[in-house]
Amino acid sequence: MASISDDLKANALAYHRSPRPGKLEIQATKPLVTQHDLGLAYTPGVAVACEAIAADPLQAADLTIRQNLVAVISNGTAVLGLGNIGPLASKPVMEGKAVLFKKFAGIDVFDIEIDALEIDRVVDVVSALEPTFGGINLEDIKAPECFEIEARLKERMKIPVFHDDQHGTAIIVAAAVRNAMFLGKKDLSKVKIVTSGAGAAALACLNLLVSLGASRENIWVTDIEGLVYEGRNSLMDRWKEIYAQKTDKRTLAEAIEGADIFLGLSAGGVLKPEFLKKMAPHPLIMALANPYPEIMPDEALAVRPDALICTGRSDFPNQVNNVLCFPFIFRGALDVAATTINEAMKLAAVDAIAGLAREPPSDVASRAYGGKAVTFGTGSLIPNPFDPRLILRIAPAVAKAAIDSGVAKRPIGDFSTYVERLERFVFRSGTLMKPIFSRARESQRRIIYAEGEDERVLRATQVVVEEKLARPTLVGRPGVIEQRLERYGLSIRPGKDFDLVNPDDDPRFREYVHAYLECAGRYGITPDAARTIVRTENTVIAALALRRGEVDAMICGVEGRYMRHLKQIEHVIGLAPGVRHFAALSLVITGKGAFFMSDTQVAVDPNAEEIAEMAVLAAAHVRRFGLTPKIALVSHSNFGSYDSPSSQKMRKALALLMESHPDLEVEGEMHGDAALNPVIRERVFPHSRMKGEANVLIMPNLDAANISYQLVKALGDALPVGPILIGPKRPAHILTPSVTPRGIVNMTAIAAVEASALVEERQGELPMRVVAGRVVSAS
Repeated sequence: MASISDDLKANALAYHRSPRPGKLEIQATKPLVTQHDLGLAYTPGVAVACEAIAADPLQAADLTIRQNLVAVISNGTAVLGLGNIGPLASKPVMEGKAVLFKKFAGIDVFDIEIDALEIDRVVDVVSALEPTFGGINLEDIKAPECFEIEARLKERMKIPVFHDDQHGTAIIVAAAVRNAMFLGKKDLSKVKIVTSGAGAAALACLNLLVSLGASRENIWVTDIEGLVYEGRNSLMDRWKEIYAQKTDKRTLAEAIEGADIFLGLSAGGVLKPEFLKKMAPHPLIMALANPYPEIMPDEALAVRPDALICTGRSDFPNQVNNVLCFPFIFRGALDVAATTINEAMKLAAVDAIAGLAREPPSDVASRAYGGKAVTFGTGSLIPNPFDPRLILRIAPAVAKAAIDSGVAKRPIGDFSTYVERLERFVFRSGTLMKPIFSRARESQRRIIYAEGEDERVLRATQVVVEEKLARPTLVGRPGVIEQRLERYGLSIRPGKDFDLVNPDDDPRFREYVHAYLECAGRYGITPDAARTIVRTENTVIAALALRRGEVDAMICGVEGRYMRHLKQIEHVIGLAPGVRHFAALSLVITGKGAFFMSDTQVAVDPNAEEIAEMAVLAAAHVRRFGLTPKIALVSHSNFGSYDSPSSQKMRKALALLMESHPDLEVEGEMHGDAALNPVIRERVFPHSRMKGEANVLIMPNLDAANISYQLVKALGDALPVGPILIGPKRPAHILTPSVTPRGIVNMTAIAAVEASALVEERQGELPMRVVAGRVVSAS
């Protein structure tokens, strides 16, 4: 085992020990609060589910966790770089594997460490578990026993059995080889492959490469006894024998001459720099031993600067990490109830991984690389393990291959719906944002981004273009934007994929200055000041473009203070007809649902009329998400329990809303728990106008709204969307400096849909406006 610093040792033990031992827990997915709940979960109600499964075993997929449950099983005979440390000591690794399944693919796992060394016993123990699981992931079982164990289990079991040490590594290696052959313009069937190591992973890699077209005659295998050759007796088995060469060569140094690919799954330092000089032009060096590769990348490049290099380490490019594939292969296999993971499914995963590496990098993958974008090439033959698109590419490819090869018991009928479900897992905003994104794609509105040079805006623009959500316009200097697109590895280009407003040299400068004086001249803006502002204030430039009809909506606020942006929007865009005040509506998507909160940014202490107005305007936005607004006027008072000024204004706001908009489902003033729990609300106030949970929470003041919003984000692992600015004459939204590229994409879709609504209004489909606390037609 490599040396580990004392600090790392202490931190690792603390991580596993606190705040509670281990890395996993089991949570109930159904309520167990009342006697009725218990009667459904256990006796007598559970008998109904048992009888249904007894009559039709396929019902287990719908009535139990089985079809989303994988067993991670090890006997502890080959754990990481630790060797045969036994099943109990392997448990932290198996828990870690379980966490990866859940994190990357939403798959539940029981880790099972078995005290079994003999092949027969392992097979008997594991095969007996079939009724419990939808799939088996074998882990850290030593070779050659692992080959026989997996083969016999696959024969006996009708669920996927996958030894990740073999096939996970093989799939990623094969994807890297495929892309290396593409870059080097080489034919896999003709290249020479030399390995150092002949264990489970190495032989699985070679077997898969042969399936992809590599020639057995061109494969040379070495291990601690030297070259695997015909007639060798020491440390041989039937799996190695396949690759025995008829030759008088005996060492790695001899075998490597003319090699195009070196595949190392052995030990650190075995590949000497002088060996590399003998290799073919543009060699692929896969030094995958951990923690010390067969040769360090800097040593290899010093001798062979033309080499492509992969390691198993996260601190070098091209990390071969099994998490790139195993969660997503199982995801696809489980989702079609595959009876096995066959060669076709593994090859589909290879193609998906290799193809993803050639796509422009995502913002998540870039953050995993410390903010540096890595584009397809020598430094990026395979995707980063944190790329969220892995599940979207691999799982559908594997599922389709399972269906096409006849091993799927529950084929997927609509793959577009399946991919959408996976997207919802990756981006938790997916379900709620789906109608917004669909309408945005239909409308193709023009959206301008004030901070066009910001990395997050550029990454969001790439996604907006790829997903066809809008036609972007960026405010920024062309040279800076071009340079940053190159740096971040983004493929979008000005003029082709997006439009550009250059604040240093735009032909409309004089017109913009004139327009700005026209709308802001009464706010103390002189002609000289206007010329300076139009050159330097990107939010003003974006707002002017929106005012002049050159774009349909604007987004700003990625940099700078919220209220400064709002003042500029107020001067240039102004309020919508009949609206008296701006407000900010923030959305948080939690495990319990989606909740809109207002006002989180603007009104410090709104009066009753302002609260009524923001409630009606918020309701209009909520309907765009396909939701029926259920509005709670939240207070420290619960239906008259206090008579403070704050509770009085919430009461007055309710009266205004009931008079002006009697069909709106609104209630208050009430406590937060009464808003979200109808049982509590019914107990306190049985005559409530609102049924079910509230999804719009109108707070009595800015402190309450902003604090609640920030706490929910922090404590509930919630996904924020917004803030959505309500009240401007045209769609203009101010984000906050903490926004992510995905947050900008979400707001782009929202702005596009809002812009389409305004177009519909002009064509005669008039929405309702708020005037003096009453809702009237906008006409």
